[in-house]
Amino acid sequence: MSDTAVKEKKAVWKPFTNGLINENPTFVLMLGMCPTLAVTTSAINGLGMGLTTTVVLTLSNIIISALRKVIPDKVRIPAFIVIIASFVTIVGQFLEAYLPALNSALGMFIPLIVVNCIILGRAEAFASKNGVFASALDGLGMGLGFSVALTLIGCVREILGSFSVFGVSFKEPLESIGLAPIAIFVMAPGAFFVLAALNAMMAAIRAKKPAKGKDGRPANCDSDCSSCGEGGCVHRFYDENGADTAVGKK
Repeated sequence: MSDTAVKEKKAVWKPFTNGLINENPTFVLMLGMCPTLAVTTSAINGLGMGLTTTVVLTLSNIIISALRKVIPDKVRIPAFIVIIASFVTIVGQFLEAYLPALNSALGMFIPLIVVNCIILGRAEAFASKNGVFASALDGLGMGLGFSVALTLIGCVREILGSFSVFGVSFKEPLESIGLAPIAIFVMAPGAFFVLAALNAMMAAIRAKKPAKGKDGRPANCDSDCSSCGEGGCVHRFYDENGADTAVGKK
């Protein structure tokens, strides 16, 4: 496969991978903090909230992208909210009918998905400007990135706070050797502690020096600097007018 074909293939899947890694809504963009802090008292709650948001985000992205040339610019935000609210209502009724325990655990945070800044933000920033397939990948990537983050936070809080995860308890063997659950981790302050620790770890990983290509640029550099998301890249140079002097010099 030629270099051009490889780059084109990467470009197609970039909206999906961005949401999972480079632009993770929780660990990078710091969006959707309300459900992140509130519902992650257990891993199953975090996973349920994440997947529910993923479904709404993906479907709303698809519809908004398909109608982007029809929706008048002056009423685009109300139109986006109506579309998102419709899918939230459908998903909420599905959970109430088939997953009542999860629906009860998530409670008011299901209808609040309507005003989740991740969903409205992706509708405005991506779906309203791109095709249906790319918007679907963006919604799926962002949603799964959100799901992974919430599940990870829920796992850490549940393990430390109640010595269990996904309903599997290992409390007795740990208590038999003198260990006790740290109850604060299943309380509100614990959410902040775990989120801060995981964000610090993710920031440390992202700060590691990337592998270099032949010209000294990052090995994964596949676009000009004007559209690059690597804000800390030393190869981004700007003149006094804000123009990128490195564009076209790859």
